Amino acid sequence: MSADLVDVHAHWLPADLFGLPPGSPFGAMRDQDGELFLGNLPLSIRTEAMSDISAIIADMNANGIALRALSPPPFAFAVNSPAEDYINSYNASLSKVVAESSGRLSGLALVQLDDAGAADHQVADIAAAGILAGIAIPPVLRGTSLDTGVLRSVLRSAAKHQLAVLVHPMQLPRPEWSSHYLANLIGNPVETATAVASSILGGVLEELPNLRICFVHGGGCAPALLGRWAHAWQARADVRAHSSRNPRELFRAAYIDTVTHDAQALDLLQSHAGENRILCGTDYPFDMAETSLPSFVNTCGLDRAALLRNGKAFLGADVPAAVAR
Repeated sequence: MSADLVDVHAHWLPADLFGLPPGSPFGAMRDQDGELFLGNLPLSIRTEAMSDISAIIADMNANGIALRALSPPPFAFAVNSPAEDYINSYNASLSKVVAESSGRLSGLALVQLDDAGAADHQVADIAAAGILAGIAIPPVLRGTSLDTGVLRSVLRSAAKHQLAVLVHPMQLPRPEWSSHYLANLIGNPVETATAVASSILGGVLEELPNLRICFVHGGGCAPALLGRWAHAWQARADVRAHSSRNPRELFRAAYIDTVTHDAQALDLLQSHAGENRILCGTDYPFDMAETSLPSFVNTCGLDRAALLRNGKAFLGADVPAAVAR
C-alpha cells in the first residue's frame, strides 16, 4: 500500500506518565493484563496501542499513513493544577520519539493551563527547540472557551511562534450524559462546537489570521449549526459584537479533521470549510477511531493530494519521500 496520508489526530502517552497530572478529574490510567483502563473504566484498547511507538508505526504502515502527529490523550490535559513537571516530562518524551522517528512522526505538546505567562514561555521554548509542530489544548476550561482567559492567551502565543494548535475535547462528565456513552457521543461534539463558535464570534480567528488551528471530530456539531450562527449574527447585535465577519466566512479560516464516521456529514463539512481546510484524522487508538483511513478516504471521494498538502501545511512538516510515493 502506498503511504501518502497525513494523520493529524492520534494519541500517545508513555507508560510512566499514565498517572496523569495532579488533580485529574478522571483518575489515573493503568494497564490491566494488556488492556488500558482509566480508573476502573475499561478503554477498550490494548495498552501498547497507546504507549508503544512500534505499535503506532505498525498501524501507520497498515493504513497507508506516511506521517502521524501524536498528541496527549485529553485525560492528560492539566486542567486543575500547574503540573509543570508532568508537562515537561511529556514534552521531552514526545520530542525524543519524534526526533528518532526518521520523519514518520510529528508531535503536539502539552502546555500549562493555569497561568498564561507560564504557557507563553513554554510555547516559546517549544518553538525554539524546533522539534514539535505545535500544541494540543482543550476546547473549554473552567467555564471559559477560546475567546477568553488562558486559552485565548495560548492561541496568541501559538500564532506568534508559528505553532499549530489541535483543539481536542475532554469528554467532561455531566449527569444527563452518565449513560450510553453520551459524554463522548454528545459531549465531545458539543465541547468542540463551543470552541468553534467562541473562536468565530469572539473574534479570535479575526485577531489571529495566521493561526494554524484544527478542530477535531469533524468540528463537532459546528457544521450543522453554522447556518444558525450566521442567521443570529445578522439578526442580533450581541452576537456580532466581537466579530466583523460572517461566521460562514470565518469558519473557512480553521482546519477541521475527517473524523465524522459518516460520508454525508463529511460532505456537509466540506461544503462549509472548503477542500483546502480538511485534514485527515483517525483518533488512534481510541474506540471511536477511524480504523480504516484509506477506505474512508476512498469512500468519501476525498482528494489525496489535497489532504497531503493540507496536512503538511498544518504541521509545517515534510512527508518522508521514501514513504509518500
